[in-house]
Amino acid sequence: MDERIPRRLCGRAFDEADLQRIRQAITEAQPPLRAEIARRVCQVLDWRDVQGRPKLMSARVGLLRLHRAGLIELPAPSRGNGNGRGLVHGPERWPDPIPVTAKLSDLTGLRLEPVSDRRASRLWNGLIDRYHYLGYTPLPGAQLRYLIQWDQGVLGAIGFGAAAWKVAARDTWIGWTRQAREAHLGRVLNNARFLLLPWVQVKHLASKVLAMAARRVAQDFPARYGESVVLLETFVETPRFAGTCYRAANWQALGETSGRGKLDRHHRAALARKAVYVYPLRADFRTALGVAA
Repeated sequence: MDERIPRRLCGRAFDEADLQRIRQAITEAQPPLRAEIARRVCQVLDWRDVQGRPKLMSARVGLLRLHRAGLIELPAPSRGNGNGRGLVHGPERWPDPIPVTAKLSDLTGLRLEPVSDRRASRLWNGLIDRYHYLGYTPLPGAQLRYLIQWDQGVLGAIGFGAAAWKVAARDTWIGWTRQAREAHLGRVLNNARFLLLPWVQVKHLASKVLAMAARRVAQDFPARYGESVVLLETFVETPRFAGTCYRAANWQALGETSGRGKLDRHHRAALARKAVYVYPLRADFRTALGVAA
């Protein structure tokens, strides 16, 4: 068996027979577009969420992973720039860089607005690409994105996507075996992007937003995907950031990553080490993640 073939793909058991079905779907796709291929793959692999809807986002992420591993050949993207980061179309109008220095209690109408249409998506993508140090890349897997707003405009953006495949500090703290991790990883969500715009200087705003986001994610994820999420994670690049707002919002620091990257399974990527933080969304999260009491 080709050692490049993963045992699991985006949380789903995977083998060589599945790979052959995907290759066949690619040859039969009409029109020969990545979106159509993802639709066919969800059909032939019966890849659906608990509400019976095709898991198109997970399929597209998995297909791109197989493509980059050289296991399949996808057609060129109909949109994008081919460099793996995606083509970012900014908003029609950028927020005015007017300094916000009010007290937290003075931010009337503070809220998280779900990104639910193309206009909001272009604003979220553009803000992240222009002002976040990591820039914009599509969030992997099941995801939730929000614009941070108050009555006088946009303050920033926050987004959650699929959890990292394997993190020693996290997995040991949970008490996961490999089998339990593979079965329940979809109930962990990664805070992949968090941005307060550079002209927003409001004390305690960041930790307040994190607390609001934890409550929203616990409600919005099952409403959208039909499955509850029980644990949040994030990775803070040190010494660039101290993680102060996460600690103030009661996230727990677990240690550091190995520096191999979020999706690396072959010990090849050399990246900066990051501090690992987690936030349980319910008291029995370990039981929900397959760990015996």
